[in-house]
Amino acid sequence: MQHFEVNFDGLVGPTHNYAGLSFGNVASLSNAKSSSSPKSAAKQGLAKMKALQEMGMVQGVLAPQERPDIYALRRLGFQGSNEQVLRKAAAEAPAIFRACCSASSMWTANAATVSPSADTMSGRVHFTPANLTNKFHRSLEPQTTGRILQAMFANSRYFEHHQHLPDNEHFGDEGAANHTRFCNDYGNAGVELFVYGRYAFDSSKPAPQQYPARQTYEASAAIARLHGLSDENVVFMQQNPAVIDQGVFHNDVIAVGNQNVMFYHEQAFLNEQQGFAELEAKLGQPMHFIKVPTSAVSVEDAVKTYLFNTQLITLKPGHMIIIAPTECEEHPGVKAYLESLIAGNTPIKDVRFFDVKQSMRNGGGPACLRLRVALNDQELAAVNPHVILTDALFSRLNQWVDKHYRDELSIDDLIDPSLLDESRTALDELTQILHLGSVYPFQQD
Repeated sequence: MQHFEVNFDGLVGPTHNYAGLSFGNVASLSNAKSSSSPKSAAKQGLAKMKALQEMGMVQGVLAPQERPDIYALRRLGFQGSNEQVLRKAAAEAPAIFRACCSASSMWTANAATVSPSADTMSGRVHFTPANLTNKFHRSLEPQTTGRILQAMFANSRYFEHHQHLPDNEHFGDEGAANHTRFCNDYGNAGVELFVYGRYAFDSSKPAPQQYPARQTYEASAAIARLHGLSDENVVFMQQNPAVIDQGVFHNDVIAVGNQNVMFYHEQAFLNEQQGFAELEAKLGQPMHFIKVPTSAVSVEDAVKTYLFNTQLITLKPGHMIIIAPTECEEHPGVKAYLESLIAGNTPIKDVRFFDVKQSMRNGGGPACLRLRVALNDQELAAVNPHVILTDALFSRLNQWVDKHYRDELSIDDLIDPSLLDESRTALDELTQILHLGSVYPFQQD
């Protein structure tokens, strides 16, 4: 039996924009209200997907959400035709309007938490969409995300889907951005690391003071229970509150892991030694803990370049590479660190840089753009084949983007009802290309 770690990248939607919605996300706020290029953003994402496919990885595509979310606006009391709803919301509640136009679903690391069959008591792959309660604009995503995942992983013999956790900040769940799986080989039982920012039911425990801790311990523990994980293959660690207050809103902004490697900043975790000792003991084999000192790369530079929001992938046994944004290459200190890293005695042998600036300016790097799903060959065969990237699908999706996406989009353009119509036409065609069925609310009216 063969085993794969499949990256399912979020396809950037036709209304990709910079609304500056995410308090605690420095890049998102610093580019607020700039004009965006939906076409460039989608093509940058597709180019990265194609490059990984050509490296020999199995690569999948995750469909975007519909935005503006006209249904959320109607639920909030804006009435009339679609045009009237958009114009009233933009005029009377511009912040709410911008939130309902969010492009953040492109970051599919936040879409869900996934546990491979080798780890779960049921022997199936488990999916739980993230509720994303900390940000209103992201809390609109889970139901559509769940429908899309069910259309992609539809075979109940191999896949088990859960409803997202209760919509309350006590169970704030941000998905795989705070979850990393370690293993010897992707098909073997592994250890799942859940990183949380605070305890929701115990205010005496450490917590950040300036920015919100989006993932709670209680949410992480609930996901572990839902997925049928045992104490022997789960480790919980707390993110350093001080580093959250420096703009590290998710663990994947300050650490990334793969197989037996943890690549992280020295300020990433509380109780690092205790947590790593437990991780190594439960994995049952030595791990490579690659700690980046502050003296080499400051937290500020790590956030600015997204050094840790990179993909760490295995091309062949013992040979891993980092997929990094070009911002890492353009920063002399970070580039120098990466050069020293690949010259050292670790499994990380290479770094390849990709231009994902349209995503970076909105606060997400290469790792944000993908959801990792470990599958054996039978499970992979049971996945909807139309969401797995091939040369033909890559070509067709590029043609689809050329046909439907605008070259430039400003915040003011989001009021235009014709953009909503354009987007729905595009997404309806996309569901046919990917054979997803009616996953969007407008398709169910």
